[in-house]
Amino acid sequence: MNRLIMAAMLMLSAFAAAVQAQQKVFNDNQNKTNMESNTIRLTIEGGRTFTATLVDNSSTQALKEQLAKGNITVEMEDYASMEKVGSLGISLPRNDRPTTTGPGDLILYQGHNFVIYYDKNSWNFTRLGKIDNATQPGLKAALGKGDVKVTLSLE
Repeated sequence: MNRLIMAAMLMLSAFAAAVQAQQKVFNDNQNKTNMESNTIRLTIEGGRTFTATLVDNSSTQALKEQLAKGNITVEMEDYASMEKVGSLGISLPRNDRPTTTGPGDLILYQGHNFVIYYDKNSWNFTRLGKIDNATQPGLKAALGKGDVKVTLSLE
């Protein structure tokens, strides 16, 4: 009887190890798929969610690598009635170029500030991407007039 119990425990242990290994492979594949995607999710404080399509540069690659480790919440404030800006809490590589922004543009400023534009501006910026189907009135309504928290995550 003891041999039967011991054999059952060994089989159960082997089964549990196999399930854990499969879960790790699934999680690794999921992270790889998310990293290969050029889409991120922005969740505005209060629940409004947008998707954004990223451009292909070293800044967005570094951002996706950080997001693979966990979501980033940015405390943003209004600046000049054209954008919301806040520190990412990390520095990303800069790819600054003369850029004219429009509603929905996602910009990296000075390597560590995340900016969501809802109006036009021109300067040397690093373009990160654009919120899909963004309109100026829709962004203004979602972001509000004052400070707001925006959480970035992999799609």
